[in-house]
Amino acid sequence: MVKSITYAPIFQRKFKKIDKSYSEGIKKLIKKIIENPEIGKPMQYERKDTREVYLSPFRLSYSYDIKTDVLTLLNIYHKDEQ
Repeated sequence: MVKSITYAPIFQRKFKKIDKSYSEGIKKLIKKIIENPEIGKPMQYERKDTREVYLSPFRLSYSYDIKTDVLTLLNIYHKDEQ
């Protein structure tokens, strides 16, 4: 279980614009991430130390610092934007 959660400004802006039918699914996905931060796929290269989970058609990018027990939701974007 995560001690603290932070939201990147870009995540907050994009989440507000997402249709309500998708936002409920994303909220459930965030709860799963909070319970188990290792659930996402680890990224490589310039995105090292971040993870991603997929909820069709969106990808949610986040980072988790084990030492401080802080989860940071970085970005949410449409799969076609990658």
